[in-house]
Amino acid sequence: MIFEKIVSEGLAHNSYIVGSSGIAAVIDPKRDIEEYLGIAQKNNFNIKYIFETHRNEDYVIGSKELKNRTDAEIYHGSKLDFKYGKTVKEKDTFELGLLELGILETPGHTDESISITVKDKKISDDIFMVFTGDALFAGETGRIDLYGKKQRKKLSEKLYDSLHDKLLPLGNGVIICPAHGQGSVCGGEISDHEYTTIGYEKKTNKLLSKSKKDFVEHKANENHYIPPYFKQMEKYNKNGPPILNNLPNLKVLTADEVKRSLSKKAQIIDIRSPICFSGGHIPGSLNIWRNGIPMFSGYFLDYTHPIILIDDFNIKIKEVVKKLIRLGYDNINGYLKKGFSNWTNSNKEIETIDNWKPKKLNNNIDSKDIYILDVRNISNWKKTGHIRNANQIYIGEFEKNLKKIPRDKNIVVYCDSGFKTSIATSYLKKNNYPKVTNLLGGILAWKKAGYELKNR
Repeated sequence: MIFEKIVSEGLAHNSYIVGSSGIAAVIDPKRDIEEYLGIAQKNNFNIKYIFETHRNEDYVIGSKELKNRTDAEIYHGSKLDFKYGKTVKEKDTFELGLLELGILETPGHTDESISITVKDKKISDDIFMVFTGDALFAGETGRIDLYGKKQRKKLSEKLYDSLHDKLLPLGNGVIICPAHGQGSVCGGEISDHEYTTIGYEKKTNKLLSKSKKDFVEHKANENHYIPPYFKQMEKYNKNGPPILNNLPNLKVLTADEVKRSLSKKAQIIDIRSPICFSGGHIPGSLNIWRNGIPMFSGYFLDYTHPIILIDDFNIKIKEVVKKLIRLGYDNINGYLKKGFSNWTNSNKEIETIDNWKPKKLNNNIDSKDIYILDVRNISNWKKTGHIRNANQIYIGEFEKNLKKIPRDKNIVVYCDSGFKTSIATSYLKKNNYPKVTNLLGGILAWKKAGYELKNR
């Protein structure tokens, strides 16, 4: 038997490959599929089945890409009119050598959501593992808000029934394999546990101990951010995304070519650290640090205009490309040859962003000339507290709230530790705000300096 979990870092997306006797199945594959092919080849397995637990919203599914390379068949739930693959229903089974996969219809997160049980028939007829998609996570259950407010109660009821009638009765020792881990936008309080079991979740997952009435009320009143790129993911994952075959070969661009691209509304994404970016950057560029690409690109990038990457030394550009491709950004055009130093060595114009330490902000905290902006999510704002006089606008909701931010003041921005801060200040600069400032180290540095936080 083979079993491996493949994690898409940044997205906190889990996919899996499982198999026996030379036959394998992949569950919820990412779009860059080489890892699955490598695992199968290393173990002398053929990938025969591809299962989607639901139409994923936060990344482009790799099912068609994988089928194109393996001739495996794609299966997903029957309650959505997918334009590709085949549908499955309750109690359908699939043989993978000595393993048997079984289908459970577990709606709630979405109507077509399914879970997939695993039995090792050589040892027992008992289920020992279940792929739960976005129905059940470690310490959390799936969000139910993707169909709009009017559907929340109905979906909450469906999810409760799926959990209590289908998943929890499987047995305390059954291993849970969810589609996401901690940090995913598909769940609010997912625990940082590599693996969990039905029995452990029964004991520790507070949502599972609630009555149906309380569970429905709780879920229906949850508040989650919905990134704008979800709409594109839903379209791709229902109709089938374009097949790439390979990662795109990016153009190596000169400083002059990058400068000309600005007039064509190219999206210049600087993936350097916030400190490097603030010290000097290409005017009009947006700073999303390398590891923040999966989490925040979907809030700011469009699928039309070309994307150009800027870094220091062109290190591991392919890894950044993979992260963008997983979000459907096939419009990546190229990267600046030799990084930002090429821009400065070419004597091109640069911009800078001011940096303040906590002491300077504290000394100016009551000044009418500054506007303090907290770009953390509302949950952190409430739990951790905030700096006095601060205004909260989550970084992911900047576009629709830009008019609330005054242009005649110095906008002093902070987040948890300083990385999201630089996204915000670069976005403000890009939108012609004349004076913006990073608070170095964010809330962490503020607390370390001994300054107080307010709570509302």
